[in-house]
Amino acid sequence: MAKLSILRYPDYRLYTVAQPVAKIDARIKQLVADMAETMYDAPGIGLAATQVDEHIQLLIIDISEEHDDLRVFINPKILTADGSAVHEEGCLSVPGIYDKVTRAEKITVEAMDLDGKTFTLEADGLMGVCIQHEMDHLLGKVFVQYLSPLKQSRIKNKLKKRVLETM
Repeated sequence: MAKLSILRYPDYRLYTVAQPVAKIDARIKQLVADMAETMYDAPGIGLAATQVDEHIQLLIIDISEEHDDLRVFINPKILTADGSAVHEEGCLSVPGIYDKVTRAEKITVEAMDLDGKTFTLEADGLMGVCIQHEMDHLLGKVFVQYLSPLKQSRIKNKLKKRVLETM
């Protein structure tokens, strides 16, 4: 396994729309293993392939405290979305930034697992939010785009300042 580099907002590659996974092969399985290592090390609870500069419809999530319930979603599609709820979100591509985002309260998602088997999952709460957040990455969208232009500008400036401070 190898730890991957996570793209940082506002990197233009984060706005790339991901393509469907055509075949689940050894390369995809290795990518999932590398993404899991990267996500756990960050630490985070979700990671989309887009965030590691792989523009395919693949995301992983593990909301367990023990980091022992890795869920893999390949070519995910939201079938239903009901209600709305506001949750505070953060993102590994926007480190240290958290803000409130309104998303569907409950969703039903269909995807394939690493064995190529299609599954359907009803999700709400943290799992529902996480799935929607990571699926946004596959559509080329970062959670800060839900915020006002002023907040987006402040976040960009804050992140640029951090980069300059580390040089």
